[in-house]
Amino acid sequence: MSPRRSGLVAAVILTAAWLVITWPQPRVLATAAYPHQDVYFNMWRLEWLAHIVVRDPRHLLDGNMFYPETRTLTYSDAVPVEGAVAAPLIWMHVPPVLVQNLMIFGAMIVSGCAMFALVRYLTASAGAALIAALGFAFAPYRIDHVMHLELQWVMWSPLAFLYLHRTFETGRLKYGVLTGLMVALQMLSSIYYGVFLATLLGAGTALLFLARRLEHPRQTMIALAAGALLAATICGAYAVPYLKTRAHVGERSVEQVAMFSARPSNYLTATPDNWLYGHVLESRGRPERRLFPGAIIGLLAMIGLLLRPPARTGIVYLLLLVLAFEMSLGFSGHIYAWLYHYVPVYRGLRAVARLGVYVLLFVCVLAGYGFTALSYAWGRRARIALAAVLIAAVTAEYRVSLPLSDDPANTAPPVYRILARQPRGVVAEFPMTDPSHLPGLDPQYLYCSTFHWFPLVNGYSGMYPQSYIDRLIRLEHFPDARSLQQLQSDDVRYIILHDWEGRDAARRALSMSTDYTFLGEFGDMPTGTAFLYQARD
Repeated sequence: MSPRRSGLVAAVILTAAWLVITWPQPRVLATAAYPHQDVYFNMWRLEWLAHIVVRDPRHLLDGNMFYPETRTLTYSDAVPVEGAVAAPLIWMHVPPVLVQNLMIFGAMIVSGCAMFALVRYLTASAGAALIAALGFAFAPYRIDHVMHLELQWVMWSPLAFLYLHRTFETGRLKYGVLTGLMVALQMLSSIYYGVFLATLLGAGTALLFLARRLEHPRQTMIALAAGALLAATICGAYAVPYLKTRAHVGERSVEQVAMFSARPSNYLTATPDNWLYGHVLESRGRPERRLFPGAIIGLLAMIGLLLRPPARTGIVYLLLLVLAFEMSLGFSGHIYAWLYHYVPVYRGLRAVARLGVYVLLFVCVLAGYGFTALSYAWGRRARIALAAVLIAAVTAEYRVSLPLSDDPANTAPPVYRILARQPRGVVAEFPMTDPSHLPGLDPQYLYCSTFHWFPLVNGYSGMYPQSYIDRLIRLEHFPDARSLQQLQSDDVRYIILHDWEGRDAARRALSMSTDYTFLGEFGDMPTGTAFLYQARD
């Protein structure tokens, strides 16, 4: 079977497996999503990028939150690659919830296809590649991050290793450049993964130099140098606004890194939604530290190492697996501690356990070798039958029952439709939370701002500017005189009062004030009413 045709078959099988693993999510793909604040954040980022790129691309990173701060997309991943893919769907008015879900689950499937291409190249076995692809696409780590858009876009990493191998094999400039391009695309899709990939790919390059004799040494060096230059140029340009933001908001503390580092036992931890392991293995970990690759994938990897030890390339992946595992332990290990202290980019990363996706990648490669070792002496029909059984078993093993919510509405609640008809102005929404209980309702406010695109003093992201924290403190006793003065200094033109215990007091204060006009009571999200006020000119 040709590579193109086998890739298409792999995509179909992975899509079918996704239907089984996540059902009934596919049935409500356009109306329901995983209930998490990052889902609102995903939709806001994608909608913002599609909105601003055709209106004022110079302000691409200046999202409308945390007014009057700039570069607000750089408080987290700006996801320009995901935004470019989603933009045509948004311009065609595809429902926001459907766009978000397609970008999450589509990325899982495409990541599996990329792993299929890598393992098929390494093993020449479609069965081995399909099993590895299933593991990489749907293992508990992927489900644990089903709300994190950027953490699903890891398809560039298997392709980077694939093109690295092709560069070593042929010495062609094209493959070296493609290797660098994959690193750049990974960085533009997910900064965490981009940094991790650059580190591990560099180690893999060094190991491959030691493991094999080069057929075209000079051409290979030139091709790899060209790829490295391309990646450095793109990633360096992308880093500039982030460096400015880091100087403004600071670096991650040692305590934060330690909290989100992996423990060895986390590699035996599945998500609580997994039907088979959830209640048994979930207690070993917490969100960000559920890293179990699955029993079948793990067993195949061990078979590949013990039954018929792989050749030098397989040993390279084993060493990379050990490296990624050790790094994922954070300060409990040695390598990450060194990187944190001596490589500045690592001081901006918090969740070291996300290196678990690269442990998964290398385990899946070794599982591919394991399948070939197990079926080495079997006939073609027997290998197909074994692959079919293992594919069905892995699919069943990964089955989850995801909680779903239709709270993220595809249409604007009435209060936001009314607001969108008003003259442009800064918006503040209440209740606001105190800094010790972030994020409160800010993710919902942020998503609903996509229906009017006015500047918003509220905001939600991976990091918060100090100006917002200070503002929350000064607004803690809203609607006292200090808080009203703060709103005036922020040039707030519109105030929305949602339902909370302090709303009646806020309504009385605003009604007594000569500075605000009551615009009306309107339907709110997801139910109830909201009161809209406008500052008098």
